[in-house]
Amino acid sequence: MTKVDFKKDRKDLYAPPRNAFSLVKVPAMTFLMVDGQGDPNTAPAYREAVEALYAVSYGVKFASKRMLDRDYVVAPLEGLWSARDWSAFTRRAKDEWHWTMMIRQPDWITDAMIEAALEAAQAKRRTSALSLLRHETFEEGRCVQILHVGSYDDEAPVLARLHDEFLPQHGLSPTGRHHEIYLSDPRKTAPAKLRTILRQPVL
Repeated sequence: MTKVDFKKDRKDLYAPPRNAFSLVKVPAMTFLMVDGQGDPNTAPAYREAVEALYAVSYGVKFASKRMLDRDYVVAPLEGLWSARDWSAFTRRAKDEWHWTMMIRQPDWITDAMIEAALEAAQAKRRTSALSLLRHETFEEGRCVQILHVGSYDDEAPVLARLHDEFLPQHGLSPTGRHHEIYLSDPRKTAPAKLRTILRQPVL
């Protein structure tokens, strides 16, 4: 059985250069998503959202392997971030952040499979985040992205360069929410070695 790995199959989406911004066209993809607000380091809603996403994602993966004989690597956690005032990111005012945490799903996963995995997860744990979870298609189109290696709190200078220098110099305007893809597990990786894709939809 061949195991699908999005990161290996679409390196244009998951392996951008580290030291330079690059343009990429991001196609429509399906995700499990949960919305919330608050500091990702301290807000219980954030922790519960991530736990719910992984619980259902792994349930769907095992169902796909068992029922369809199709296996795959669970995709990395991703986040869409916004705030009423953009400076909330450069100021690291995390309580002001709005987020949508999400995990990509293969195209062959059906709503029925999602629902079954969701019901199984609800039977094992009580968390309001499971009731907020949705299965949705998301398309960003043209984006600028870069690989950031280091602490999440060290992203601010990179984002400032993106918005204050790269986008104006190339006649681009941001549209849509700031997007991050977490390639490292922060529980097992030193902050200085965390690998995160920073992505911004543009016009």
